[in-house]
Amino acid sequence: MIEKSSRLQNDDKNATIYTSMANLSSEPYKGTRDFYPEDMRVREYIFGTWRTVVRRYGYEAYDAPLLEPLEVYAAKSGNELVNEQTYQFTDRGDRRVAIRPEMTPTVSRMIAARRQELAYPARWYSIAQFMRYERPQRGREREFWQLNVDIFGADGASAEAEIITLGVDLLKAFNATPDMYVVRINNRKLINYMMAHYLGLDTVQAQLMIKLFDRKGKISNEDFRDQAIEIFGDNASDGLQKIAQLLAAKSMADLPEGLRDSDAVQEVQALFTELERAGVTNAVFDITLMRGLDYYTGTVFEFFDTHPENNRSLFGGGRYDGLVGLFGADPLSAVGMAPGYTMVELFLRTHTLLPDMTSMTDVYVVVLPGAERGARDLAIKLRGEGINTELDITGRKADKQLKTAIKKSIPYILFVGENELETEVYPLKTVATGDEQKVAFERIVTILGDRRRGRANEDDEIFAVDL
Repeated sequence: MIEKSSRLQNDDKNATIYTSMANLSSEPYKGTRDFYPEDMRVREYIFGTWRTVVRRYGYEAYDAPLLEPLEVYAAKSGNELVNEQTYQFTDRGDRRVAIRPEMTPTVSRMIAARRQELAYPARWYSIAQFMRYERPQRGREREFWQLNVDIFGADGASAEAEIITLGVDLLKAFNATPDMYVVRINNRKLINYMMAHYLGLDTVQAQLMIKLFDRKGKISNEDFRDQAIEIFGDNASDGLQKIAQLLAAKSMADLPEGLRDSDAVQEVQALFTELERAGVTNAVFDITLMRGLDYYTGTVFEFFDTHPENNRSLFGGGRYDGLVGLFGADPLSAVGMAPGYTMVELFLRTHTLLPDMTSMTDVYVVVLPGAERGARDLAIKLRGEGINTELDITGRKADKQLKTAIKKSIPYILFVGENELETEVYPLKTVATGDEQKVAFERIVTILGDRRRGRANEDDEIFAVDL
């Protein structure tokens, strides 16, 4: 009887599921997005630019599983990320796993697994997909893509300067100019020294204050003050005065004397010297920059958009020397950053830096009546010459085929009829200008090949960064 009741309940559940499927929504899951062909053109352009620039610095591609044991993130990423933002579940083997919310713990695990085999400095990059359960908003989604760039086994300011300079060159490759963004720099050693010795906070208070500083740009001044008072407790009056002095400091020279003379400030100064030598002119010191993830151990930085319509952090990174050692290997220095696709796309759109995106298909073959077989053979020959060719196979009237090619943003249209096949001369239409010329097969290949090479040359000009 119990077994029958259970079976009936399952049948009811299945019936409910099947009923709901009859009215499925065409919208994607909240916080994710569909990438239609026109969206993929932009994404592939951005991804392609990323790959070109990082490879010129000698970085090698890697990849990793989408799922990780939950403890990989619990060790150092921070409670907020693990407890509030990860998509986590227990798998069929009773293991707690998470869809990766970031790549830094994963790449550290991979480096640790072959700690003795790798050549250092190890320069690695990936373009990967992630998920975080957080409130979707402009520039922030639950499913997102990032470029992850890391250098392992390089101590000192030179490694940090390389990563920051690489970030500058990534934006330069999109034709961004230094006035469009600013690079904000701080140091977690300085932050820790400031919290313990200047503000006089214990470990718990310091962690709370770091989180508060990290949210400063997202809350009102009154909320910041009230939360700071709660953290300070009995010493709130003196603490608020010291925070006011910190916020007034626009450079390291403006810091209170007790901080200005610390070893951490010397590290920051060394980094600025390296950046100046690399030609980075828009880097500034920002004592309020925290970078909330727990694994940072030294330099932290953020690229910040200066446009009033998108005045926000674009991406950031920093030094995290202790993470590899958590996986049972000898400690290893590391610096990295992670530009996100959505924020870079918003930056490019805000500053009107995105080029016009046409289809990756070079030519659309419009087939006139009676030429179906010959048009097919011609398309095969064009593809054999490396020309991306779409052949109309619908049998529709020519005007409808023409509209399809234009709607797909295909730059050239080739008309093939019985007469064209007999003379081996074909009308080739340039969609952008409306110009039409009659050309032989070899000339078609030359024109479309020159277009392809011209696009590659334009890319080379875009990617001509100063290394």
